[in-house]
Amino acid sequence: MLRGMFEILRGMFITAREAFGKPITVQYPEQKRPVRERFKGRHELKRYDNGLEKCIGCSLCAAACPADAIFVEASENTDAKRFSPGERYASTYEINMLRCIFCGYCEDACPTEAIVLGDNFELSFTDRSQSIYTREMLLDPVPAGGKPTPQQTEPGLFDRSIPMMENPK
Repeated sequence: MLRGMFEILRGMFITAREAFGKPITVQYPEQKRPVRERFKGRHELKRYDNGLEKCIGCSLCAAACPADAIFVEASENTDAKRFSPGERYASTYEINMLRCIFCGYCEDACPTEAIVLGDNFELSFTDRSQSIYTREMLLDPVPAGGKPTPQQTEPGLFDRSIPMMENPK
């Protein structure tokens, strides 16, 4: 009985101490707390330094997705219209964010490290159609010094199944 009273008084003391202490409040829309290093947020499609897209349309990310949230349709690259350094590129890349469980399997399955889960956690939609992220919404901006896709390249520059990113000398 005496021990139970001691525990009750101890709990009341902790409650009083926290009630009169300085609150830890983050003014969310104005101030944003940094996320952890391994946080998995909104998906991003990356580019190479020269502006070409890393995604080669292999659909391994769609195959690895347990929620079946990713749809990839591939098309062939040409020298006049080149999106990625490989033979193909993802002409259609869609992620249904209502289905996505943010497991990161798509990131692990990608051989070119094209799809990554970034640190953006502000995902809200008012309509179901807004929850489908297209290729244009997911692509990173063109890096400084790079050119936007599609690019025109000299014939034979990208003639390997595994592309070299540096120009042959």
